[in-house]
Amino acid sequence: MKKWTEPKSSIEKSNDTVMDAVFFQKEDEEQKWEKRVNILLVDDRKENLLSLEAVLDSPCYRLISVQSGEEALRWVLKEEFALILLDVQMPGLNGFETAKLIKQREKSKNIPIIFVTAISKATEHVLEGYESGAIDYIFKPFHPDTLAMKVEGFVQLYLNQQKIEYQSKMLQSRTRALEEANERYHRTVLELQKSEALSRTISETSVDTIITFDDNRLILSINPVLRTMFGYEPDEVMHKPINRLLALPFQTNEYVLDKIMESVAIRKDQTSFPVEIQIGKAMIGQRHIFVCSIRDITERKQLEIERKIHYEHLELLVEERTQELVVSQEQFKKIFHSSPCLIAIRSCDDGRYIDVNQCWLDHMQYSYDEIKNSSEDRLILVNERNSKNRSLDLEEAIRNEKIQYITHTHEVREGLLSTEIINIRGKRCILSVITDITEQVYLEKEMARLDRLHLIGEMAAGIAHEIRNPMTTVRGFLQLAQKTKNGSSFEFVDLMLAELDRANVIITEFLTLAKNKTNEMTKQHLAEALKSLLPLIEAEAVLSGKNVHIELSECPEIYLDGKEIRQLFLNLALNGLEAMPAGKTLTVKTYQKDDEVVLEVTDEGPGIQEELLEKIWTPFFTTKEKGTGLGLAVCYSVANRHHAKIDVESSSLGTSFYVRFKHDAIG
Repeated sequence: MKKWTEPKSSIEKSNDTVMDAVFFQKEDEEQKWEKRVNILLVDDRKENLLSLEAVLDSPCYRLISVQSGEEALRWVLKEEFALILLDVQMPGLNGFETAKLIKQREKSKNIPIIFVTAISKATEHVLEGYESGAIDYIFKPFHPDTLAMKVEGFVQLYLNQQKIEYQSKMLQSRTRALEEANERYHRTVLELQKSEALSRTISETSVDTIITFDDNRLILSINPVLRTMFGYEPDEVMHKPINRLLALPFQTNEYVLDKIMESVAIRKDQTSFPVEIQIGKAMIGQRHIFVCSIRDITERKQLEIERKIHYEHLELLVEERTQELVVSQEQFKKIFHSSPCLIAIRSCDDGRYIDVNQCWLDHMQYSYDEIKNSSEDRLILVNERNSKNRSLDLEEAIRNEKIQYITHTHEVREGLLSTEIINIRGKRCILSVITDITEQVYLEKEMARLDRLHLIGEMAAGIAHEIRNPMTTVRGFLQLAQKTKNGSSFEFVDLMLAELDRANVIITEFLTLAKNKTNEMTKQHLAEALKSLLPLIEAEAVLSGKNVHIELSECPEIYLDGKEIRQLFLNLALNGLEAMPAGKTLTVKTYQKDDEVVLEVTDEGPGIQEELLEKIWTPFFTTKEKGTGLGLAVCYSVANRHHAKIDVESSSLGTSFYVRFKHDAIG
């Protein structure tokens, strides 16, 4: 065996770094307990440790040598020792102090300690050692055999104590095992008694017939339900083949265990009825016993037949209702998507668009992908109650409220809004329907304007003749007075003639508004009808220090009254020149756009205020100091008789008038 020491540290005498601690071997129903015990050697001198190791060298011992009390305490915390040989006189912690600290620990207080000392053998010194926890003293120089025998004796005591503790634990373990086995036995007996009582109760109270039979298919027992189900007394079928009760042939190899099967049972009067059977198998001694439960399912079969008939009827109803629902959905889908109204369905929870129809997309100028599942307000409404634009379609249900709504391209349109709260798959939604009345509102305004023009036209037709007759007489006498050049009033004759001429012009324009005016329509080019007036317009522009830019493109021929069109163009051109300061340019264009021929007159004046745009076509409305207010009204009347439309665009950079002759006027 290799011996080793290490100064100021632990020294372990062992052939292996890790030793087996305890092992048990069973022999003759008892275990032999063997263990390689730990012995701690403590001495500050290396030569003393070597001598102790030489004396105690044995394969049964694991000697651990240390050279200080502190190191000894560390090993006591880590390992279990059968014996400690402790030197008394050591630097640092001496033997007595080390022993006291070892005895204070609960786990190590029972370790035997033998003091090995070369100092005084006085009684008080030895007594102090025993008070510190020692059980024996060995004085140096010691006798090797005496030391070895003492150590062997303490080791045997330690091994016997360990064996006793182990046997005590084994005895306790076996006692607990026996107690648990006994408890399990009593529980098993109790469970068997309960099972027997329960089985008997189930057998006697069950609505099923319960039969036991053997390998030969002979009935061994049967419960009382046999009387009501089959009409037999138990004695009539005991030890008889089970085939008497069940129509299916039974062979041993045909049994299907623990599975419910349907079969046919036969009563005593030989009538049959449907049953459910379940067979279980048990082993009693060396004998196979089969348990068969039989349940009458006549009522259930009848219910299944009725249920099947009812189910087929329900299927027919469901199919009919489904078809009706499909037709209804198709009709709703067609109505929804082909409706001329703007229809949208939105969630009341988050404002998400669930669906919109094609009319909504066309008017709002969005694509379906932009709207579907979008929570952003796409429909901005304006009505009399709201001074600001806001969403109204998620408010309370309303009916035919007149509103204005703004499209994706910022066009303001007119409509009638109706909303309704609906539930779709349990979710609260709102259905908004807008009937677009933009064209209707426009037509109403046009009709109102035309009615005013018609009224003025009727007035013009009625009074023009009466006004011109006295004016003609007055003009004649004024002309005679002018030729004679006599009298003191000669200086006022020219002024009176000028005023009469101006009144005549007003009457002429007034008559132009008359609805019953006869038009002389001929097929001609718009540019040709205007060319005769261009020199006049250019001369007027030169006199006022302004410019004229003319672009007359080749366009298809349309039906025109040349005189009226020239009057319309002259009014627009002169208005434009009057509106511009010196140095600005008036632009005149004719061109074809899509199926329309367009006359465009654009000035570079200060523009027309937005609130006045709707009034400029009204007769007698003017912003000029000497204007009659009939120029644009005449233009509107002329355009209307030519089935044309006049649009105006105005800003601080100027105003543009567009006279659009419709396609039905194109030759």
